[in-house]
Amino acid sequence: MTETAYLDPASGRTYPLSAPRWCGDGGEPLLLTPLPGIDRDAVRAGERSIWRYAAALPFVPDDPISMGEGCTPLIPRRIGGATALLKCEWFMPTGSFKDRGASVMLSLLRAQGVGHVLEDSSGNGGAAVSAYAAAGGMKAKILVPAATSPAKTVQSRAAGAEIELVPGSRQDCADEALRQAARIFYASHNWHPFFLQGTKTLAYELWEDLGFRAPDNVIVPCGAGSNVLGCGIGFDELRRAGAIVRVPRIFAAQPANCAPIARAFLGQEPAPVAPTIAEGTAIAQPIRLREVVGVLNETGGGAVMLSEAEIAAALLSLARSGVYVEPTCAQAAAAFGRLLEAGTIRADETTVVVMTGTGLKATPRIAELLGVTI
Repeated sequence: MTETAYLDPASGRTYPLSAPRWCGDGGEPLLLTPLPGIDRDAVRAGERSIWRYAAALPFVPDDPISMGEGCTPLIPRRIGGATALLKCEWFMPTGSFKDRGASVMLSLLRAQGVGHVLEDSSGNGGAAVSAYAAAGGMKAKILVPAATSPAKTVQSRAAGAEIELVPGSRQDCADEALRQAARIFYASHNWHPFFLQGTKTLAYELWEDLGFRAPDNVIVPCGAGSNVLGCGIGFDELRRAGAIVRVPRIFAAQPANCAPIARAFLGQEPAPVAPTIAEGTAIAQPIRLREVVGVLNETGGGAVMLSEAEIAAALLSLARSGVYVEPTCAQAAAAFGRLLEAGTIRADETTVVVMTGTGLKATPRIAELLGVTI
């Protein structure tokens, strides 16, 4: 393998890792050139975090920023008449899967000399970047839309992050982040390729959870697509290393009210965006749409668009089995039932349904579903 570099997948242009960057010279989103992957002998069995897979990363810093992220439970639950394996990613320090990406991204950036980072997120991404920046002695600034509920920024504020309220929409907030990136390094969970190096550890962990084999299917709630891409990257590396024979089929679950990736995969025209209970996946303009759709196609997977009623029903059904998650990830369970009913996946296959965030972060919205006033 040649030396790892930043890669613009559209043009094939590469940039050396020696200088930190978050985009190409023309503002293009970047990935990394393919890595060789690892086999089971390279797993650091004594390390209880995602850093047990450090040998699979582009480089390993002397002092990673880690709080025990990863090593999350994989539990069986009956859904739609068949058993799915729920990967409980909310068992993380900040309560969501984004800790995988934040740990790796900020560890590698700090090793490159970055000490002050910018992020735009009113949800799990901002919370993860704030917490891991604090743990690593870094400064963090988080931009959020001005209309954001104050409760959604408490976690980031408590970690010491600077919060700036940006007038306008979520897109206005992202645009302002691009302007401020000239002054503060833009460590965006949507933009930076190091974040995907963290999310790819989900693939390695599922492989290890299942006795060093790949599942048949992985169903992921999808907004910008970092878990779809991470699983695609990770499982492809495992295949490249000879650790698995076949990459699992990867499926993206999106709310019908905001489903640009699912519509692109299904060959449908874009549709107007409407509010959705699955707020964490309400990304109207994902910057890596082509690459995410590519993973769905290359793995033989697919995409499911879900109604608000289906998402709400899946959330309450999971809760009544003891699994309390936010609406965003409940749609992956709803997608499992739909794919099973359609015959796209079979009951005798090993299917992992990724549960990305805790219901504790969505208590007011879940209270509304239950008709409870808080």
